[in-house]
Amino acid sequence: MEKDKKHTSIKHWAVEDMPREKLMDKGAVSLTNAELLAILINTGTRNRSALDIAKEVLGMAGQDLLNVEQLNYDQLKKVNGLGPKKVVTLLASIELGRRGKLAKALVREKITSSRAAFDLLIPFYSDLSTESCVALFMDQGNKLVSVVPISSGGMTATVVDPKVLFRKALETQKTTQIIISHNHPSGSIHPSEADKRMTTKILEAGKLLDIRCVDHLIVGHNEYYSFADSAMMV
Repeated sequence: MEKDKKHTSIKHWAVEDMPREKLMDKGAVSLTNAELLAILINTGTRNRSALDIAKEVLGMAGQDLLNVEQLNYDQLKKVNGLGPKKVVTLLASIELGRRGKLAKALVREKITSSRAAFDLLIPFYSDLSTESCVALFMDQGNKLVSVVPISSGGMTATVVDPKVLFRKALETQKTTQIIISHNHPSGSIHPSEADKRMTTKILEAGKLLDIRCVDHLIVGHNEYYSFADSAMMV
């Protein structure tokens, strides 16, 4: 009986089915997400092809590339067929992609909505097991100046020191507006009373330094809450 292709090494597939050959012949855009991951994974195991492993990784992420960016080393190393070297390769590729998006944003991105801010921020919350705070610094024309991690905390809270936040903003010499964000490891995006107090404190500090805090985003699992959209930045 012919061996089931599902368990056949990629090197034994027909040429037209091989991800590397497909890329060279038709370009990277022709490959599926699983095929692109399979190229990074490079080799499979005796019973699993690199494509099988790639499909499992995508399955862990709900078939969503945004979720793939949030997978960490401990999660990936549990996948059968992903040893330390392959996990490191995947994580390095994900980080390069994130930095590429950030470099592009720094060149020409204007933050004109909470959604635009969220799209830039979500890759920074790859480890949703602890709370962290990341800020967007912008100039007067809403052009992105930099994306800066501010602090990280425990399972339920992170402390944002306005002195640290605004010192980093002043160091850029270009920042006149900021958007702060933090994640909720639980996935809930409902603002707590502590979140509201923190927002008020940063708003007041910004007024003294002539740096406006224009929004505060709470990041969950592929969703967010915007204080500005809820008319709470006053």
